[in-house]
Amino acid sequence: MTSTPTLANTREELSGLLATARREGRRIGFVPTMGALHEGHASLMREAARHADVVVVSIFVNPMQFAPTEDLDRYPRTLPEDLEVCAANGVAVVFAPAVEEMYAGGFSHDKVRDGVTVHPGRLATILDGESRPGHFDGVLTVVAKLFGLVQPDVAVFGQKDYQQLALIRAMVRDLCLPVEVVGAETVREPDGLALSSRNRYLDPEQRRAATVLSRALRAARERATYGVPAARWAAMSVLKSEPLVELDYLALTGTDLGEAPENGEGRILVAARLGSTRLIDNMPILFTTPAERSA
Repeated sequence: MTSTPTLANTREELSGLLATARREGRRIGFVPTMGALHEGHASLMREAARHADVVVVSIFVNPMQFAPTEDLDRYPRTLPEDLEVCAANGVAVVFAPAVEEMYAGGFSHDKVRDGVTVHPGRLATILDGESRPGHFDGVLTVVAKLFGLVQPDVAVFGQKDYQQLALIRAMVRDLCLPVEVVGAETVREPDGLALSSRNRYLDPEQRRAATVLSRALRAARERATYGVPAARWAAMSVLKSEPLVELDYLALTGTDLGEAPENGEGRILVAARLGSTRLIDNMPILFTTPAERSA
């Protein structure tokens, strides 16, 4: 059974819709998105419903997190279909603001540089941050704005964007924001490809080739019992087998995205291009050394 969520386009409409819930002491769960919703987003909505009484989803393609050379104009806008996904997954309110509602006077990179934004720190300069300078400034700034408008008790983000999740948790901690951040597991296609709004850009041959990312991560996890170098070699061997993939980075790290431990839990992350489409993926990984295995 589905119920149509209420659509808010302005800050005032959003505040009015949530005022009653706040007065009644109901927990508000929040899922920020850029739209083009798929089952991965739906799983975040269901996770939010497990932690809250009222679920709010935002749909906003944030121009600040796109470089001038990136695919802002190409990014899919599918609001009617997105509202159907929200309705099917228990969402009460959808906040879909115009750019002018989130950036007073409209957006330009020059205008933003003169304003107040969130500086994400060193963690935003590695991995995706190295490949996309300024990207996480845009992500954290818009998430901070949305937290201020929605005032959620809990916010749910997918682990597929693991670096983003780590940075949002750091922002909440360092800026003392009263929001519980939940990281939900990555949802995958039956062949292992992580769900992404950008998957729709892939032609059939690229779509077939894209499964090499998850296959490389799984190969590394299988070899992680022989240490970090063996896990890296296994992943690279798989990635090199697919000529359509242009590797951006492959990183084996700790859970905090620092140096990978010799023994213990870590993360393996990959980013690559297939044609003009850039995809990311990651998985948890457990490293052990021969001495540790025999102990």
